[in-house]
Amino acid sequence: MASPLLAFHKEILEKIHDPSTSELLLLARGLGLRHVVCTLMKIYDSPQNLVLLVNATPEEEAAVGEELGIMGCRKPGLRTIGYEMGKRDRQDLYKKGGLFSVTSRILVVDMLQSDIPTELITGILILHAERVTALALEAFIVRLYREKNSTGFLKAFSDQPECITSGLSPLRNIMKELHLRTVHIYPRFHETVKATLENRKADVIELYQHMTESMQTIHHAIVQCMTMTLSELKRSHVTLELDDLTIENAYFKSFDAVVRRQLDPVWHKVGPRTKQLVSDLSTLRRLLTYLLTYDAFSFHEYLETLIACNTTSFSGEKRLNQSPWMLTDAANIIFQTAKRRCYTLSKKSADSLENVIIDDQDGWDALDDIEGSRGQPIDKPKKAWMPEGLDPVAEEFPKWELLADVLQEVEEEILRHESLPNIRGSNTVLVMTSSSRASALVSEFLANMDLDAPKGKRGRKMMERKLRQYLFWKSRLTNQSRGGKVPARTVVKKHDATPIAASKSMDGPANRSLALRKKEEMKQARGANRRRVRGGAPSTTSKPPASANSENMTINDDGEEIEAFVATQNSSSLNDILVGDSDFGLLERIISGQFQDDFDTRYGLLASEETVVVRAYSDDSDDRVLAELQPKFIVMFEPSLEFVRRVEVYKNSHPGLGVRVYFMIYQLSCEEHKYLAALRREKDSFERLIKERATMLVPVFEDQRPKAGDQFIQTISTRLAGGRKELTAQPSQVIVDMREFRSTLPSLLHASGLQVIPATLTVGDYILTPEICVERKSIPDLVSSFNSGRLYTQCELMSVHYKQPILLIEFEENKAFSLEPIAETTKSYAKPTAKTASKKDTGPSETDRIPSLQSKIVLLTLHFPRVRIIWSSSPYATADIFNDLKANNPEPDPSRAIAIGAEEDPDVDAGVNTAAEDLLRCLPGISAKNVKYVMSKVNSVREFCEMTREEIQGILGVEPGGRCWEFMHGIGSMRS
Repeated sequence: MASPLLAFHKEILEKIHDPSTSELLLLARGLGLRHVVCTLMKIYDSPQNLVLLVNATPEEEAAVGEELGIMGCRKPGLRTIGYEMGKRDRQDLYKKGGLFSVTSRILVVDMLQSDIPTELITGILILHAERVTALALEAFIVRLYREKNSTGFLKAFSDQPECITSGLSPLRNIMKELHLRTVHIYPRFHETVKATLENRKADVIELYQHMTESMQTIHHAIVQCMTMTLSELKRSHVTLELDDLTIENAYFKSFDAVVRRQLDPVWHKVGPRTKQLVSDLSTLRRLLTYLLTYDAFSFHEYLETLIACNTTSFSGEKRLNQSPWMLTDAANIIFQTAKRRCYTLSKKSADSLENVIIDDQDGWDALDDIEGSRGQPIDKPKKAWMPEGLDPVAEEFPKWELLADVLQEVEEEILRHESLPNIRGSNTVLVMTSSSRASALVSEFLANMDLDAPKGKRGRKMMERKLRQYLFWKSRLTNQSRGGKVPARTVVKKHDATPIAASKSMDGPANRSLALRKKEEMKQARGANRRRVRGGAPSTTSKPPASANSENMTINDDGEEIEAFVATQNSSSLNDILVGDSDFGLLERIISGQFQDDFDTRYGLLASEETVVVRAYSDDSDDRVLAELQPKFIVMFEPSLEFVRRVEVYKNSHPGLGVRVYFMIYQLSCEEHKYLAALRREKDSFERLIKERATMLVPVFEDQRPKAGDQFIQTISTRLAGGRKELTAQPSQVIVDMREFRSTLPSLLHASGLQVIPATLTVGDYILTPEICVERKSIPDLVSSFNSGRLYTQCELMSVHYKQPILLIEFEENKAFSLEPIAETTKSYAKPTAKTASKKDTGPSETDRIPSLQSKIVLLTLHFPRVRIIWSSSPYATADIFNDLKANNPEPDPSRAIAIGAEEDPDVDAGVNTAAEDLLRCLPGISAKNVKYVMSKVNSVREFCEMTREEIQGILGVEPGGRCWEFMHGIGSMRS
């Protein structure tokens, strides 16, 4: 059943449903934008209409199609046009009319090739209007649309006002690119929205939970490190506008993009220390989030990984540019406190464990401070697999205990209202988290919650398993460090130690495993926990089961001893490692047939009051989840601004339904600060947009259709004898390869007045004239093409078929016009040599690495002297260069450009079969682009195989030819 429309939904639809108008709608997140779009599409669902949905993700396409089906648009409903659909199939679908969702790239090509009747399009709906810029394909689509169709409507939608507040007149720029003149703004404080949602309010219980003392200490230390990093970044670049770099903005993911946008123009001038500071800001922002979403052991593992990566490079040597924040006192507090949340060490075991534990924080020098730490062991007596002297703390999240109390209260409330008839809604409890990992952790806690345990220890069973996983992970990390290079700050003392397998009896672990399985089965039979969990993640651990260690595991840094211990374990112990104790007991029962009686109990249908659905926050699909489940109890494990509004819409869409919301939040934490900051940012963004709408100048749009006289004037040919001029009716055009429509250059070429003709080209990317062929390379593509040898083949084909082959190296807009930043990219591709390996430093210096790419370009020009290289600072500059190259030159022939490289050479024997061609394509160094060229040089496959290395390299190039010759003669396999 479709959700009803609220008062402000109806008001919006009344304003935008008119097919004779085009407008932009800005709606606050969580107020049902997708529902508005689907209702509008339902209005135009008819074979006589052709309505296109543009700029939708695959997930959004599926959700929109499902909601339209619920509304009754099923025959045929929304049809998705993807890359797997052929050209003729698309043409047939367009002729039938209806609702279509098409990608921007496919739609541009279909419009240019006239595969879609542009003049018959009823209207276009564009999602995510905040992403539209002058370089976007959506702007290209609108230009093509308005050239042939001035009567169809265009509706644009957005629910991201924060993205339309940066720059000069951002709202006007979007409306200009989309050729719109009207904008409707509906924030949460809009009069109609406010009156509608406050008519029926949900019962909201705000639960402010204090963090533990350890979490507060870590949180304060991370904020200190962020403040220090921001201050250092501002101090190093006083000439830049860095006022937006504040701690409040650093809570959001968009902060990383803001920093890079400020530094991109001077990125080639900044030193490695500044680049490290930018990376550190992202790391510290993630640490704040992980502190409140990762369990104590996972958070500590992540910190240890950061230390290992900061001190040691990928080659195993000491890093030169380390993170400055890791050398501060606040960082030491973070690492030490995170460890104390997991376990402590007694003084008597310090000497016995220092030879087996690698502590990346200067060994166990702080043992005297650790002795007085709070926290109790998670179980007494000590487990057999636990090392002597290690006292587990295993601090649990305070919200876990709060969640258990909430579920107990909900259960009592359900029992209290069981006698009341005809109560709308279901008793399913919906628990919402911020991420899928947090959902998995909450699901695991609920599935393993021990109701008989004291408060604060209900997750004891789960934390025990995570401790075992941590010990196994730590031993593996130590093994890897011993096998390669030990980090510089790592302290390792070698003592004579007996193998683990010899220190314990082999029968003991198996017997203890059986006892643990029987104990687990008894606990399951008691049925202490009546409520079950669905959604989120399986009830087992969220990490790979193989990480769970077997009994008798100790912390050890000798990899050979660990491998010997695992190899000597019997099958039951290995199964304990792979599937866990309780799961192995369950597997035995299934195999033996003892599981038939309680199969329905475990896998049968559950009553709504016995179900807890754990789900991560998503997009507008959460509205459909609320409508389908119709929960009366919603637990927001973590705050979300947009989901609060979804609950408000859900409550007002279902009158008479009682909804209770438990709103959990850590008090005085980044979670609370981020939630309040998001409220302020959205309010400020809407206020700025409203002011801009009131004061902006409405753009004036001219007729985009070219006049007949303009074509004659633009194509005057002066390349005639005696300076005589002649008018030609052929427009100025450029042939563009289909793959190039991923870039922004075709849109700018069309905007500059050139006619863009899409085609499947075998040679080159752009054909400007019958003699000029251009291969365009962005900087990342240039690096990868040199490494793979693809650029050599492309230049070779251009040199064979065109008189003026051109290699265009194009940089990005608002970024450094310099090859120096590429030194960092090429560093990861550099292979260590004997000369560089003998150096004491981490490898060649930056000044030694920079000429590597330049030397490849020089070698390319030496091999192909006819290839010209053009450097372009941006796509805008490229469009101007193409217009200059085409001046006073004849226009290219599309059929000839498509045939070049794809047609067989007339000198080649006509009897060549496709089997020989397929065989050649299987050889390394031969692709679809050069197979015809190879076939023109040889008469048979046998002749090609009998060629020498030098002859093959003369055809394919040095590197591809060498690989091909070695493959045919089996040298590669002998080397391996």
